[in-house]
Amino acid sequence: MGDIPLFTSYGLDYLFRWGHFLAGITWIGLLYYFNFVQTEYFKEAEADHRSGAIQKLVPRALWWFRWGAMFTFLTGCVLLAYRHTGISYDITVGATLGTLMFLNVWLIIWPNQKIVIASATQVAQGGEALPEAAAAAPKAGLASRTNTLFSGPMLFFMGSSSHLSNGLVADASTVGLGVVMLLIFALEGNAIFGKQGPMTSVGGVITCSVALTAVLYGLMVML
Repeated sequence: MGDIPLFTSYGLDYLFRWGHFLAGITWIGLLYYFNFVQTEYFKEAEADHRSGAIQKLVPRALWWFRWGAMFTFLTGCVLLAYRHTGISYDITVGATLGTLMFLNVWLIIWPNQKIVIASATQVAQGGEALPEAAAAAPKAGLASRTNTLFSGPMLFFMGSSSHLSNGLVADASTVGLGVVMLLIFALEGNAIFGKQGPMTSVGGVITCSVALTAVLYGLMVML
């Protein structure tokens, strides 16, 4: 009797890949919801409606958002460990972007959103807004916009590593990879200390994400 496919090494690899897809869809789907739907709604909503959503809707969405990010990251680590000898330039860039996005969720977006939620709840109960809430919302917003910026090239390179036989940039140099990493970490620095700039609007962040994908690919091909 042959092995049951799911209990072979290939089967387990597929199960983790399946889990990675499920968690990733949950995470990135909610990322786009926050950036493309909820943020735009909050700009137009009346104060009472916005406050109610922050207290009751946002915490639920953030629960799925942050744990989707966590399970995407953990299953990704398992897949990288399993395939360590076959890690390509594509997967290196994609995994770096995904890791920074995960860290932004847990170290910037969630801590600051907790402050915003606590402040809205306190005001709804007749108290004063938390002083730190005014700064917390823009910090969370910038990190969320940066994750949206990163999501395009992250999905592009993660996909090419698996669905093209040798990836898109099989012949990239370490110099090209180094320049790409410097650019990525510079953008991450902006996520912590900078401003949204052209990413302020929905159209702007989508355009920036597509442009960043093209720039990263071009750098890895030409350098």
